[in-house]
Amino acid sequence: MTQAKSGDTVRIHYIGSLTDGTTFDSSRGRDPLQFQVGSGQIISGLDREIDGMELGAKQTVTVPADDAYGQRDPNRVQTVPRAAIAPEVSLEPGLQLQAQSAAGTPVTVVVTEVADETVTVDANHPLAGQDLVFEVELVEIVKAA
Repeated sequence: MTQAKSGDTVRIHYIGSLTDGTTFDSSRGRDPLQFQVGSGQIISGLDREIDGMELGAKQTVTVPADDAYGQRDPNRVQTVPRAAIAPEVSLEPGLQLQAQSAAGTPVTVVVTEVADETVTVDANHPLAGQDLVFEVELVEIVKAA
């Protein structure tokens, strides 16, 4: 049987869930996810599991937080003045905003708390600190390395 290896371009179907069973993403009803094994295009813990997987195989993989989106970093949570955000923005918890890092790169932040004079935003990835479970099927090796 043919196995995926580093450098191969592959397609997988997957269901991603938290350890409590809550689904956070799935390729169901969509085209399979295509990526190059070992290239860093997907989270490292899942990428390593695809390397060596047989074509047509299905498996369930648990990826620890450190090999997914990392641990939550309390330094990525900040309280900013309400005046720093355009007044026409209707702020509420859960709202995603684009901000700029100190280096000038765009960063997505999520509003976690709104007060009269301040807004608390979180720049951690929403799945940071979570172990992730993937049901994966290797459906195609598009291009072998």
